[in-house]
Amino acid sequence: MDAAEERRLLVQDDGDREPLLPSLDASHHTGDGSIDIKGHPASKLTTGSWRACFFILGNECCERLAYYGIAKNLVTYLKVKLHQGNFEAARNVTTWQGTCYLTPLIGALLADSYWGKYWTIAVFSSIYFIGLAVLTLSASLPALQPPACLGSVCPEASLLQNGTFFLGLYMIALGTGGIKPCVSSFGADQFDDSDPTERAKQGSFFNWFYFCINIGAFISGTVIVWIQDNSGWGIGFAIPTVFMALAIASFFAASNMYRFQKPGGSPLTRVCQVIVAAFRKWHVEVPHDNCLLYEVDGQNSAIEGSRKLEHTCELEFLDKAAIISSADAKIDFFTNPWRVCTVTQGMVLDKRVGSFNVPPASLSTFDVISVLIWIPIYDRVLIPIARKFTGREKGFSELQRIGIGLVLSIVAMASAALVELKRLEIARSEGLIHENVAVPMSILWQIPQYFFVGAAEVFTAIGQVEFFYDQAPDAMRSLCAAFALVTVSLGSYLSSMILTLVSYLTTQGGDPGWIPDNLNEGHLDRFFWLIAGISFVNLLVYIGCAMRYRYKNV
Repeated sequence: MDAAEERRLLVQDDGDREPLLPSLDASHHTGDGSIDIKGHPASKLTTGSWRACFFILGNECCERLAYYGIAKNLVTYLKVKLHQGNFEAARNVTTWQGTCYLTPLIGALLADSYWGKYWTIAVFSSIYFIGLAVLTLSASLPALQPPACLGSVCPEASLLQNGTFFLGLYMIALGTGGIKPCVSSFGADQFDDSDPTERAKQGSFFNWFYFCINIGAFISGTVIVWIQDNSGWGIGFAIPTVFMALAIASFFAASNMYRFQKPGGSPLTRVCQVIVAAFRKWHVEVPHDNCLLYEVDGQNSAIEGSRKLEHTCELEFLDKAAIISSADAKIDFFTNPWRVCTVTQGMVLDKRVGSFNVPPASLSTFDVISVLIWIPIYDRVLIPIARKFTGREKGFSELQRIGIGLVLSIVAMASAALVELKRLEIARSEGLIHENVAVPMSILWQIPQYFFVGAAEVFTAIGQVEFFYDQAPDAMRSLCAAFALVTVSLGSYLSSMILTLVSYLTTQGGDPGWIPDNLNEGHLDRFFWLIAGISFVNLLVYIGCAMRYRYKNV
């Protein structure tokens, strides 16, 4: 074959002179198996990195603004507009929020198994937007709202009125389930973790990702809440709807810049295959030489688009799934993974600050402000300092970062207990113990505990997201991100159980208990000390588990 003929086969003469074969210079392509939107190996020069992440971060900021624009004032809407009681409104909100943190399992399974993160985000964002639009209509059209209260008589909402509102609300819960587990991991996918330079940027991405979440929460907790209370719920829900539209537009605008990881099939099916294959050979002894365990050739694993992981000694029983028995050798075991698998408190404080009254519902904004302050400090100051001492690219390991956050959460609870002790002391000295009124103590005394909570979030919450992403197999990153979100749901349920148990035990014998309606008669400080104690025990258990954990090696 002459040179002209060889060149004709390698180059497509369509005006763009696009190579039919990938460039021989692999250094221009990512080393993690990612591809561009056309299915070609992703170029380091034109895809991924911060150029793509700016659009993903913009999407997340707008989406979180929309979510918190609904969530922060939802109890008030249910009480004021749908005429629900305190208990019913609180129950509906906690049920909805719990659903929002469980539906990520659906989105994660679809993303990792079939659709990929990009299309999962796209589809569920559309569902999210429709839900917001339905909610806005429900708050805007008089026919979809019950009549106003006449004195103390408040008409119940009809089936249509309740149905329309909750249809929109649970469409949002479903929509957020497809976005939450995918956006953080899709953003992290834009950095090649086989490249040391990009791997360091990936750690920084998680910090700024959480920063953008809190920017959205801050705007919702201040501007949008004020609009809902003062300018009407229709426009108060319409604004989040507009921002969700902006989030979708931001996401699609950079489609050509993204790096994509191929979906690798159902991770749950693979887990079941390993367990079944291992139990089939429960009587077979695991060989001492790991090289005798079944594995495919090359750098990639048996899962398309995923890299192999270095074998570890943990859960040795499951290694039986990779043993090639005499029965396996007689049949085509390579095509049957079920036989052989490869090895890879604001209402009781003085709310006045000068001439301005701080809404108790806006106290969480102090937490958000703390996060917004701490993230730049962590990313630009603490990490460079820690890097000099630890030699790590990210300054701290993910487990170290989570541990520091757990310590700060204990400090936050201790701070809350001390503030409550001081408030009760003032209540006694002022003779307000039996009066359900605010004591002359500024609401700003609660800022320190929110400051520590915000710092704990920066270390623990971001560290957890980064840990679940970094330690997950390539084809299970969305699912592992969903597991991280499910822990939030489980923590909420556990908190409710502890609160119920404390209320029951401390009200025996006619006592008002630790957390009565009149907090001046209670001992909320003891509840905070209890949570601090439980958190300390949790920290000890965590340290024991973290010391035994072995990080994955690709």
